[in-house]
Amino acid sequence: MINIIQVILSFGILLVGVYSYRRLRSSYLDAILIFGFVLIGLLFVFFPELSNKVAHFVGVSRGADMIFYISIVFFAFIVMKLYAKIRRLEATITDLVRKESINDASDNVSEKK
Repeated sequence: MINIIQVILSFGILLVGVYSYRRLRSSYLDAILIFGFVLIGLLFVFFPELSNKVAHFVGVSRGADMIFYISIVFFAFIVMKLYAKIRRLEATITDLVRKESINDASDNVSEKK
């Protein structure tokens, strides 16, 4: 029998998966990771005892604890990806501003002549 929480969680997992796929369609690896997380999430939602079995296999006492630990690692990965992207954007903006400043300075010098 399906519980209301399973429907809510399934909808949320699918929504996040579809949104993530549409935003990250540039990389096959990202698509495979998203599909894998969605599939595992749905398996754990509909078969919660499976998370307990996997948790016991890897040495964690409860399935919920294992999912929490995995979530921490996953969110750390996301934070690092976002940080790297911000650094690349900052470098790109710096290069653009530098080039524009050089162009403006050379235009000002040629106008004064």
